[in-house]
Amino acid sequence: MEKTLVLIKPDAFGKGHAGAILKLYEDAGFKIVAAKVMQMTEPLAAKHYVEHIGRPYYPALVEFMTSAPLMALVLGGDGVIKKVRELNGATNPAEAADGTVRKLFAEDKTKNAVHASDSPESAAREIPIFFSAAEMFD
Repeated sequence: MEKTLVLIKPDAFGKGHAGAILKLYEDAGFKIVAAKVMQMTEPLAAKHYVEHIGRPYYPALVEFMTSAPLMALVLGGDGVIKKVRELNGATNPAEAADGTVRKLFAEDKTKNAVHASDSPESAAREIPIFFSAAEMFD
C-alpha cells in the first residue's frame, strides 16, 4: 500500500475544517494509517521544509506553520500520492478545481489548507519526520 503524508495546516485546522477534509479523503477511498494533532516547532519545520531554507518566503512559511496546531496524517491506498494531490487541488485556491480541498477551504496561496507529499521519495522522507513506525496502523 502506497502512503503519503498530509498536513491539515493551522488555517484549516483552526477553523474546524479537519473533519470535513478527513471525510473527503475517506470518501475518496483513502485509509487513515496515522493521525495526530500537534504544534509544529521551528526545528521540525526546518527538517520538513529543508529544501526551502534560504528562500525569501521561508521565514513567513515557518511563522505560519508554527503559529497554531495542525493535524498530521498518513493516508494509504493505491496511487494515494497522486490521487491526494489531485483531491487537494492547485496550491492557489483561485486556480483549484471545484470540489477540491483547497477550493473549499483555502484562503490564499500561503494559507492553502493542506500539504501532501509530492512523490514517493518525498513521502518516504516526510512521514518519519512526523510519525514513528509504531504510530502507523496499516
